[in-house]
Amino acid sequence: MRPVSIDVFVRNVLIRVNDFVTGAEKRADDPRMKSNTGSVTVADVARAAKVSKATAARVLGGYGVASESTREAVNRAAAQLGYVANDLARSMSTGRTGLIGVVVGDIENAFFSKAVRGISDTARAAGLNVIITNSSETVEQEREMVGVLLRQRVAGLIVAPTDSRVVDHLQAAIASGTPVVTLDRDLAALDADAVCGADYDAARHVMRRLQDHGHREIAYVTALTDPVLQSDDLGGVPISAVRERLRGFVDASREAGVAQPEQLIFTNAVNEDRIFGIVATLLQRRPRITAVLASDSIIGADVFRALASAGIRIPQDLSFVSWFDADWTRIASPSVSVVDQPTYRFGARATECLIERLNGSTSAPRKLQIATNLIERGSIGAAPGN
Repeated sequence: MRPVSIDVFVRNVLIRVNDFVTGAEKRADDPRMKSNTGSVTVADVARAAKVSKATAARVLGGYGVASESTREAVNRAAAQLGYVANDLARSMSTGRTGLIGVVVGDIENAFFSKAVRGISDTARAAGLNVIITNSSETVEQEREMVGVLLRQRVAGLIVAPTDSRVVDHLQAAIASGTPVVTLDRDLAALDADAVCGADYDAARHVMRRLQDHGHREIAYVTALTDPVLQSDDLGGVPISAVRERLRGFVDASREAGVAQPEQLIFTNAVNEDRIFGIVATLLQRRPRITAVLASDSIIGADVFRALASAGIRIPQDLSFVSWFDADWTRIASPSVSVVDQPTYRFGARATECLIERLNGSTSAPRKLQIATNLIERGSIGAAPGN
């Protein structure tokens, strides 16, 4: 599978200082560093700006340290001489392009689409462009896409990991000098920055709000398969965001006096037929089950349709909450209460972290949590009988 999109190389490329500092003088004289016009070189710009060739290379390459007056002098000289950077030559010299590689789980999922927009906008503002690939939430395809991106000489990677237990391919990328930032999912075993939602806290908050309305036994619908839920500590759940949501759900249920909340987790919601079957099963457990929480907006849309098809009135008969503020949740009748995930911000913040690494930051890896809030709309009501 090839990357689904690739932007044109841009002029100013953020790249790590160490890629350039050694041998900068030599690169400036290299004929491959001539501009696309074939006449103006880095050395020409350096002479006109009255700086060294290494300094001119740093300013024109967008890396390293230079005073504001030096940058102005070099950029003014480049503009006067008509210098145009040759990005292909630069990648030959440095081993890195001005591209960020991105691997998401499912680009058709609105969560990832908005996150990618945040990545792309932030990258462009910094003079970088993006290659987007899709893992289809499988480790095998994630490995393949990481390999494709590394062969494209991307400067860094933003990855939504499929399995927190499988990190060797990402560790290898970091060891090769390609920084990695994980998106929406934290990998405890990986020495990398991560940008995630506050999934555990968000799940507990949703449950408490439902409990405030008198709901006690609340169903949770997820695409996870049964075997990963056998452990009491949910340690077998491979995606950290999913695991933390389930932990929040289970803990809040137990605090409300539900003896075996795991029995309220309905799994294998992987397509429309199965989701309609799950809804039919959980409806047989009414009136004890009085509310449903969908683990993502794709599942949520099918759950909502299945409830409507079964003649269930929301929220009079059953309250309903979905994860992620997808467009359909606002136009549904009634409008659907959601856990709001500001995924554009997820993507933007992940890109900012990656750019800091490309600029040479050696600080300890950070695990950044972005708050996720409940937006209450028309789908939450009092539990029947209250």
